[in-house]
Parts: sequence; C-alpha cells; structure tokens
Amino acid sequence: MLEGVTRRLFGTTGDGHGGGPAVEPPRRPKIGLAVGGGAARGWAAIGVLRRLRESGIVPDVVAGTSMGAVVGACDLAGRLDRLEAFAAELTPRRVFALLDLRLGGSGFVGGDRLARLIVSHLDDIRIEDLDRPFTAVATELATGHEIWLNSGRLVDALRASYALPGIFEPVRLGRRLLVDGALVNPVPVSVCRALGAELVIAVNVSADAVGHGTVVQSLPAEPAEDLAPDPREGFAPSLFRRLLGGTGDKPGLSGVMMESFNIIQDRITRSRLAGDPPDVMIAPRLSHIGLFDFHRAEEAIAIGLAATDRALPDVTTLIAELTR
Repeated sequence: MLEGVTRRLFGTTGDGHGGGPAVEPPRRPKIGLAVGGGAARGWAAIGVLRRLRESGIVPDVVAGTSMGAVVGACDLAGRLDRLEAFAAELTPRRVFALLDLRLGGSGFVGGDRLARLIVSHLDDIRIEDLDRPFTAVATELATGHEIWLNSGRLVDALRASYALPGIFEPVRLGRRLLVDGALVNPVPVSVCRALGAELVIAVNVSADAVGHGTVVQSLPAEPAEDLAPDPREGFAPSLFRRLLGGTGDKPGLSGVMMESFNIIQDRITRSRLAGDPPDVMIAPRLSHIGLFDFHRAEEAIAIGLAATDRALPDVTTLIAELTR
C-alpha cells in the first residue's frame, strides 16, 4: 500500500526508481535575520531567536549590530543557552563589576573585562568557522564608513560592533578605528539582502523607545534649572553620580549620552528601514526597560518571546508563499 502511495505522489516505485520523473521537494526561500542593537533591551533578541528556532525557522544568514550582533553570534555558535544563563544571573552589582571604568582615554569603559567574558563564552571562534554566514556591523570613526565584519575573530568583531561612542573605547582592527554600528545601520536589513536573503526578518528592540518624533512647536523659555552637582557633596560621590547615576530627575552623564544615542539610532533606523524595509518586523515593546538595565534580562527575554509569537503567523505565511 505504501508503495502505491509513493508511486502516485512521486511517479516512482517505493525504492525511488522508475515509474516516471522524480519530483524535487519544494525549495524554501533563503531567510535572513537582521538583529538590531539597543543595549540592555537587546536581551529580548534571545527570546526572539529561541522562539524562531522552536518553530523550525532557521535563518540562512544572520547580520547583527551592537547587542544584536552579540546575540546573533552566540546563537550561530551554539552558545545562546549559555548567554541566557549568564544574563539571568546579572544584578546591578555584577553589571558594575564588569565595567572597567577609566577617567582618561576615549571612553568611560575600557571594555577589557567584558571582552574577556565574551571570549570565555565563545572559545576564540572565528566568523568563517560558523556554520552559516554572519556579519557584524561597525562604523569607522574617521570616515563614517559602514564596515561589515564577516571574517576574523568573532570576539573582535562583536567588540567593535557594540563600542558605543563615549562609553566604550573604540576598537582598532587593522588600520581602522571602529565604533558602534548603530551609528550607520542599527537594524541591518540591507546586509541580509546583500547576502542573498529572499525573506528578511528584522528584530528592532528600540521600536517604541522614543515615541514618534513629535515636534513641539511652542515651548516657553522659562528659567533653566541648574543641573550642576551640589557643592556640599564630596568629589568622589559627585563624580560617580555624574558619570553613572544621577539623582531624581537629574540624569548622569552616561545616561544623557545613552538616551541621546538612542534618539539618533531611532531616527537612523526609520530612515534605513523606510528605504529597505524587512519582510517581517519583530518589535518587542521595551520602552520601560532602560538602556543600562542589563539585570532585567529575564523580563526582556519574555517580551521577546511574546513579540515573536505575534509575528509568527506572518513569517509562516510568507515562507509558504515564497516556497517553490
């Protein structure tokens, strides 16, 4: 009976020979995954990639920027579970311990401790050794060129991609000094297209972070509030607060830099995606999670899972339409 069914479906006998021309199985489209950056909000991408994998949706090419590059690379390297376990154990104190603060140099954070941690998780893997093509996006500081890092040490590429200007020191690779790729391509859909992806899924973890760029046309110029530190504070507490914390509604210096960078990233993202939109956008709602809230990984991952559940019907429908 099984042999008869096989013959009717494929024009062959049960052993695959004779009885008519063989019918090739349908070819699914080449899928690209573009994972955007967003500092601590990037933990949500762990949930996105996990749910896609559980649903049998495996991207053929992956491109990532900043934190999105870290998560995408760990998935390709088979280290996503390890990254998730590490993220779940983070506390504010542990996050601070990873920051090798520097008052001189090109950034507040040298990044050596964090780089050593990433090395310990990725075992000095090279990008070309991954089982699928991967590209991390960075920005050349001297020229503003968009740099695609698709070979060499994976850790070096990731460190360059997340080198947020003013926070992390730039990374020198060869003759180029590189900083965060979100300055030029926050959600690298264009990279996936260039790598031949027919269907691109984008993960934008900053989609709802700064509203819709409303213009306030009239604002009275009331006397400005003095945000200078209280002179009664000691030098060290005042410096620490200005760099990292802030008090009440007075943000610290790093907070001002991060939120300003977030606004820039949002505007660039909209412009890039308007010109080259993805086929499916997965946009976790993370505006209530701060860019430095790395200790809220479990919450962000859960939000990423939920956002992917909402997008899965569109993904599966498009795959079915493009399968031939």
